[in-house]
Amino acid sequence: MLKNASAQERSGSGLHDWSVVAAVPVPLSLLLLSTVVAAPFAIASTMAKLPAQHAPPDIVLVNGKIITVDERFTIAEAIAVTGERILAVGTDEEITRLAGQGTRWIDLEGKAVIPGLIDNHMHLLRAGLTWRREVRWDGVGSRKQALAMLRARTNDAGPDEWVFNLGGWTRDQFADDASSFTRDELDGVAPDHPVLLQAAYYETYLNSRAIESLRLEERDEPWIGRDPTGRPTGVIEEPGVGTIAAELPVLDPPADEVEASTMSMFRDLNRAGLTSVGSAGCEPELIERYRAWADEGRLSLRVFCITSFPAGTPQEVDDVLTRIAAMKLFEGDHDIDWIAYGEGVYRPLHDPMFLLESDPTPDELAQWRRLTTEVARAGLPLHVHANLKTTIGAFLDQIERIHREYPIDRLRWALAHFNEPSSSQLERMKSLGMHAAVHPWAVINGGIQHRVYGEAAHEMPPLRMIQDSGIAWGLGSDGSRANQVLPMVTLGWAVTGRMVGGNRVLRQTISREDALIAHTRGSAHLVFQEKNLGTIEAGKLADLVVLDRDYLTVDADQIKDTTSVLTMVGGRIVYSSVASPVSR
Repeated sequence: MLKNASAQERSGSGLHDWSVVAAVPVPLSLLLLSTVVAAPFAIASTMAKLPAQHAPPDIVLVNGKIITVDERFTIAEAIAVTGERILAVGTDEEITRLAGQGTRWIDLEGKAVIPGLIDNHMHLLRAGLTWRREVRWDGVGSRKQALAMLRARTNDAGPDEWVFNLGGWTRDQFADDASSFTRDELDGVAPDHPVLLQAAYYETYLNSRAIESLRLEERDEPWIGRDPTGRPTGVIEEPGVGTIAAELPVLDPPADEVEASTMSMFRDLNRAGLTSVGSAGCEPELIERYRAWADEGRLSLRVFCITSFPAGTPQEVDDVLTRIAAMKLFEGDHDIDWIAYGEGVYRPLHDPMFLLESDPTPDELAQWRRLTTEVARAGLPLHVHANLKTTIGAFLDQIERIHREYPIDRLRWALAHFNEPSSSQLERMKSLGMHAAVHPWAVINGGIQHRVYGEAAHEMPPLRMIQDSGIAWGLGSDGSRANQVLPMVTLGWAVTGRMVGGNRVLRQTISREDALIAHTRGSAHLVFQEKNLGTIEAGKLADLVVLDRDYLTVDADQIKDTTSVLTMVGGRIVYSSVASPVSR
């Protein structure tokens, strides 16, 4: 039975095991790597009324700049944590008074602390399968640096091992040289290894060993780039990118590699400040592993599953309708749960990334409406891929018809990706109680979008219009293939309009406060966890990020370079730039 979001306040899964952070006599001031001077903001207390005989907190974080992102955007100094939840937030004096003999301390030395960042839509489980072996270029703005990383991976690879990545970058992000990778260039970097470099879903670059392994000389698909003599150039054009990726012989790793690779991904995402993910796609066999890791206290990202049974024909729709009616959501906890039907609904109405214009047909929309009507009848939230203006409008036409029979205004239906909405569409969504899950492909694909859409790309997506509309919305990535996955890079883009590499690709930017809300409080709402996550307040789960610079005062162009000094999930330190961050 579907439970409403307020029912998600559950007990934890053992994430408050402090055995991993034994106290040491060395003050934290000698351990942390960088110091930030607190900005001259007014310090406010958000102390809740505590029971007269409350137990001392397990840990206190003091002498900081706590950016709570609560409704008043309060700035505090200190936090007390008991178990997996925040006991109190307030001034240093107030929090210090709560400490007892067994309380552990972290001196923040003026550093900024924000709530754990939430990506409301990422293909997390799939990314974990190959993460450790990929050459990830998320946020890399230099071709020189990218090639150095490629050479380093080549040097570490075993004989004949594939050297590859599967998206999260495009050549337009390289400020020093945005030209295509050539077959000869990649041969020079890795003559003894097959190389495959997938640039988002736009192009793929191969060297000679990869061309030979994939037998491209013998194939005749039109998307294989060839020179005037018919020789493959090593460039795979957009229609073939997915086909070639599926042929990569590394996509089904053994169990031990799945665990090692996923744990490596967790650490990288925790370092980037990410603590929760709306996961598009949760394969049962993989989510069972995640559940086991949660039970063992080794899951350092909260996972909220968005899953569906995509259909592509009317016959498949018939089968899926019964499966939707039997679907159960909100039966997990705040470590792992199933929260929405999506992202795919009906395959023919799934806008490709770089489609110039969409043209949904009446027959296609009729099948889409059959499926989403059943979602509404079952009382399920919907989170659906909708990118271009025509598709968004066509979906809203269907949803308005459904709403008259099965009201959806309390179900938090969301349109995802959402790169080309109009102001009138935002008004229609607001009247339906709908949400927007914004996944700005322009962060790495801005150059491609400007080549494909021209002047319109400056408004893809129109962040200021979305913010001013009053609609509930949040930021995510749609990574790890379609986009990069570093939330601070996304926040930098939202504030400056600059994609990775520095080119300005967006006109409608927003304030850094609004951007941070969208990646915390806004996305908490989209994953049905606003009672637990998204702000630093008493009673909420202790998901916190201590930053290496002050997000609110650092130069806007440095936001993208901001990383975590310490990341906490449910009261447990899951990433630290030093071995023992607890001072006593």
